[in-house]
Amino acid sequence: MSKMLEETRQQPSALARTLREGLGTLRDLQRRFANRRPRLVVLAARGTSDNAAQFGRYLIEITTRIPVSLAAPSVLTLYQCPLDLSDVLVVGISQSGESTDTNAVLEDARIRGAVTVGITNEPQSTMSHLAEHTLLARAGHELSVAATKTYTCQLLALYLLASALGGPVDLDVLERLPDWVERVLELEERVGEIAERYTFMSRGLAVGRGLNYANALELGLKLMETCYVVAERFSAADLMHGPIALVERAFPVFVFAPPGVTWRSTKVLLDRLEELKAEILVISDETNSQASSLAVRLIQLPALPVAAGGPEDLYTPIPYIVPAQLFAAQLADMKGLSPDRPRTLEKITRTM
Repeated sequence: MSKMLEETRQQPSALARTLREGLGTLRDLQRRFANRRPRLVVLAARGTSDNAAQFGRYLIEITTRIPVSLAAPSVLTLYQCPLDLSDVLVVGISQSGESTDTNAVLEDARIRGAVTVGITNEPQSTMSHLAEHTLLARAGHELSVAATKTYTCQLLALYLLASALGGPVDLDVLERLPDWVERVLELEERVGEIAERYTFMSRGLAVGRGLNYANALELGLKLMETCYVVAERFSAADLMHGPIALVERAFPVFVFAPPGVTWRSTKVLLDRLEELKAEILVISDETNSQASSLAVRLIQLPALPVAAGGPEDLYTPIPYIVPAQLFAAQLADMKGLSPDRPRTLEKITRTM
C-alpha cells in the first residue's frame, strides 16, 4: 500500500488534532482583530498549498467580506518591488514551512507593518519563526511527496482564520468534519472500482466552482504528479468560455458538484458535457438529489449536514477532496506508478 493512500486514511485524526490544537491560536487572533480588522488579506503559497489558498480566498471573502488577493512572490523576489502592506494581513501557507519565496513574502510583509500568519505542518520550520502567529496543520509527518492530509488540514486552518476575522464559521460543524471524512473513506473500494476504468487515461479535465474550485485544482495536480495524466483545471464558468472546445467523445471530465448556489451552473455544464458524449465522473453527496438522477458516473458521498447561516456548500470542500485523493492514489497503483515518489519531484521545493 502506498504512503499516499495510507496518509489519506489518516485524515480524520489529523483534522481532529488540527482543530483541537488550533483553538488557542484562534482565540489569540480573535483578540488581535477584535478592534482592527485588516483592510485586505494576502495569501502566499505554492503547489498544493496554493490550491488551499484558492479555497481560502473564497472562504474569507464569503464569510468576512474582506477582499483577498493571492500573492505573486516574483514581484518581490525577482522584480524587487515591495508593496504597501499597511493594515494588511499576509498569510503564508506551506506544508514544510520551508518554501523560500513564500517565506520571503512573509518576512518582507512583517518588515512593512503587515500582520503575519503562517499555516504549516512543521512547528520548528522557518515559517513558524518568521510569522507573528502560526496556525499549525497537525497532520503528523507526511512521507508521500503527494500531499493529502496536509492539504485538508490547511483547509481546516483557513476555516479557523476566517472565524478569527469575524466570519460566521460554525465550530460545531468543524468538530463533525473528522466523522464525515471517516464515512467518506468507506467509499474506498467503490472509488477503486471506478478508477480501474481510467487505467489508460492520459489526459482529462478537473472542474469545480466556488469553494470547490480549489479541489478541482488539487485533483488536477494529483493526477499530473502521481499518474502523469495531463490534467487541465478550470472553474465551471471558465470552462464554458473557450476550453470546452477540448472536450470530445469519451474525453474524461471530473466534476465537483455540491448542492447550493453553484449547482445551477454546474448542472448546465453537465448537460453540455453529456451532449458532447464526454466521459463524466461527478463527485456529489446525498443532499444533492438532482445529481443522482444524471446519466453520469457518480461518487456519492454520505449526506453532509448544513449549518444555519451560511452557503449550503460551505463545509463541503474537505470531505469532497477525499474521494479524489483515493482515486488518484489507486489509479497510480493501477498504472504501475508510485504516487509516493513521482519522478523529478521532491517533498520540499525551494524556488525564488
